[in-house]
Amino acid sequence: MIADILANTLNPDQAIREEAVRQLETLENENFPTYLQYLCEELANENSPSHIRTVAGISLKNTVSAREIARKEQMVQRWIALNDETKQSVKFSVLNTLNSDDIKAGSTAAQVIAAIAAIDIPRNQWPDLIQILLENVTKSDKSNLKQASLQTIGYTCELINPEILASQSNSILTAVVNGAVKEEPNQEVRLAAIQALTNSLEFTRANFDQETERNYIMQVVCEATQSENENVKVAAFECLVRIMQLYYEKMELYMQKALYGLTITGMKSDDEKVALQAVEFWSTVCDEEIALAVEIGEAQITNTDPPICHYFAKAAVNDLVPTLLWLLTKKGMDDEDDEWNISMAAATCLSLLATCVEDDIVGPVLPFVESNINNSDWVYREAAIMAFGSILEGPNPVNLYPLVNQALPLLVNLMKDDITQVKDTTAWTLGRISDVLPDTLKNEATLHSLVTVVTEGLSDTPRVASNCCWCLMNLAEQLEPEDLEVNVTYPLSKYFEGIITALLNASQQEQANTEINFRASIYEAMSTLVSHCSKDCLQIVAKLTEVTLQKLDETIMLQNQIVNIDDRLAHHELQANLCSVLTSCIRRLDKDIAVMSDNIMTTLLRIISSASKSSTVLEDAFLAVGALSAVIEGGFSKYIESFVPYLNVALQAHEEYQMCSIAVGLVGDICRALNEGVISYTDEFMNHLLEDLQSSILHRDVKPAILSCFGDIALAIGGNFVTYLPIVMVVLKQASSMEAPPNDYDMIDYVNQLREGILEAYVGIVQGLKSGNCAGEMASHVNDIFAFMHTIHDDIEKTEALIRCILGLIGDFADAFPNGELNPLFSEPWIQEIIREGKRMRGSISTKEVAKWANQMVKRSLQAASVSY
Repeated sequence: MIADILANTLNPDQAIREEAVRQLETLENENFPTYLQYLCEELANENSPSHIRTVAGISLKNTVSAREIARKEQMVQRWIALNDETKQSVKFSVLNTLNSDDIKAGSTAAQVIAAIAAIDIPRNQWPDLIQILLENVTKSDKSNLKQASLQTIGYTCELINPEILASQSNSILTAVVNGAVKEEPNQEVRLAAIQALTNSLEFTRANFDQETERNYIMQVVCEATQSENENVKVAAFECLVRIMQLYYEKMELYMQKALYGLTITGMKSDDEKVALQAVEFWSTVCDEEIALAVEIGEAQITNTDPPICHYFAKAAVNDLVPTLLWLLTKKGMDDEDDEWNISMAAATCLSLLATCVEDDIVGPVLPFVESNINNSDWVYREAAIMAFGSILEGPNPVNLYPLVNQALPLLVNLMKDDITQVKDTTAWTLGRISDVLPDTLKNEATLHSLVTVVTEGLSDTPRVASNCCWCLMNLAEQLEPEDLEVNVTYPLSKYFEGIITALLNASQQEQANTEINFRASIYEAMSTLVSHCSKDCLQIVAKLTEVTLQKLDETIMLQNQIVNIDDRLAHHELQANLCSVLTSCIRRLDKDIAVMSDNIMTTLLRIISSASKSSTVLEDAFLAVGALSAVIEGGFSKYIESFVPYLNVALQAHEEYQMCSIAVGLVGDICRALNEGVISYTDEFMNHLLEDLQSSILHRDVKPAILSCFGDIALAIGGNFVTYLPIVMVVLKQASSMEAPPNDYDMIDYVNQLREGILEAYVGIVQGLKSGNCAGEMASHVNDIFAFMHTIHDDIEKTEALIRCILGLIGDFADAFPNGELNPLFSEPWIQEIIREGKRMRGSISTKEVAKWANQMVKRSLQAASVSY
């Protein structure tokens, strides 16, 4: 029975596939242990076809793992809640399947084991797993078992926090490296061992610190790059990339002895997969050295010891560049624009190399550009343009200005080339110039010729036109007036209407309807131009707003006629693009949008009411509503009653967390717009926000914004927030207790975001209650809040944003309690420490200003108490 259902999940008939999936879901929901048993039996069944066993294994893995965090946590809890007998039965079955004669079944079992291990090993529920796998590798003569066990080790190392497996690193490394040696006769086993080694490198730092062990590991990996088996060779280069990422500081000797020559040779390999990894190795070297350059600069400023940089890229530039330039020519007429290939990898590496070695890149690259930019062979012509565009960021701009000025007329002419690839790369290069060297475009004649060819290029093929859109976006951003509210005109003013018209015309082309990404580029370019234009363009922006509303109305009338799913998705994407343009128009026109606000809200409400729950257009429509509320402020009151029902639904969309997040932000927007005018709706808002915090489904990233939203509500309704104060303070105190484990950087980032949301909530509450003469309601909570701020102050992982929030909250408390009531807290040493830290913040004027203000408020409070005394 289960085999037939699994087979039907692969049936080409959509109806049969969907029915099979429904049957599996029913089995899973009605009796989960039995469902697991069925899948295990089918995965282990040596008489079952390989593809059915694979589907069974993937289905089994999907019962304990998912990409979406909330769903994954549900699955984890469901597995944990299973009785031990069922769990042991599943583990026993999948471990035995590693020994299958069917390689695919063994590999699938490896994935299942790793997914279960990711749950159980951190909880010490599968303590002997690694030892079992190691014995399979070291004591068995069966190649299939060794291969599948090594794959399991690799997958497990990839999924589990390195610190958890660190105590077993010696055993794991010994088994893995022994499987990777050149003496291993089975190349599939060797491949699995090298892949497992790559995944285990992060927790073998102690081994890499030992020179003898490090030498042996490097020898094994370097020998593998010379394997006759291409898959082994590719995996070995992938391993070298990972080693360079993790252990750059220890690579000097190996670069001299082997890696330099191996990778340069590898870049010239006839096997593109090998060449790609060899290029990636040098891209990684550049990435590391770019990051080190930043750290060295910071060390010089702070007068601390700088990190070690070996300057591998600078030493290799004269050998690397010719190879990369040669690889740029490995391009075919039929290469797909979105398919990663060796010429794209070489261009990326060349760009990173330019950033890394700066002026040293110009000399080796320029002769190639000069000799090939007019080459009769389009491949070399395109490679020359790509090379030039790739080195525009890194070298001193002053040294590049004359080269760019000399090249611009050539590039403008090349936009009329007969070959699409040449025009595509030329448009990209013009976009790069507009982005990183906009000063070269200040000459009126140059700017005119550039804008002309780029707007003409909007009617070219989608790949060329998309880069033309990108070039226009860069021009808009880089030529933006210094002050949008003051500057009447800017360099693009005379071209603005023509560009907008050309973009609108491009959006009407047939290819804009078939190439969704191209259409998105068109509307993104419109939005960017609108956001950065000067005041003399606002009349055109107003006209664009009317056109956008008209287009949106047309889409609403058409949507009931669309039956095909793909067409419906494309239609929703179009509506989302138009809403994005509308949002930019609203923000740029500011108060002047009020005359169109009725039409705007009517259209947006029609879109929102007709969109499905999971439609992407909802998010963009809500953002447009938020923009409108922000600019018309109190004028939004006449729309609130019609809109709130949709907002409440979005606040309950726990599975659509991005929609829910936007809805939370919109509550804040409406509160800021209406102030006390929102009070009729705050009960609903508060109930939904509190439910969101309790949801086990809602993505955790939404929760910091929810906490911050409490502050927005408090600011809006002032003293009326006292009603919600008891429950909100309990929630904030509970959230304040969350801490991140050391070295868990994702969790550290999340806790910092959560703390920022908590502090923003406190700021809004203190200010709101003070405005309503109810600041005294906070008196019983101040000790806990100051203790929380002190904890953050002592945390080495705190961000500048957290420091700024703390300083603002300290100042707000001093303002709310001006008669010295909190002076014992203000007199604690850490208060002056964090104020001094804020004043010393480099490059952040806002933090320094907040620190100075907080200091003044604290001093005023302390002096007031002294005078009173």
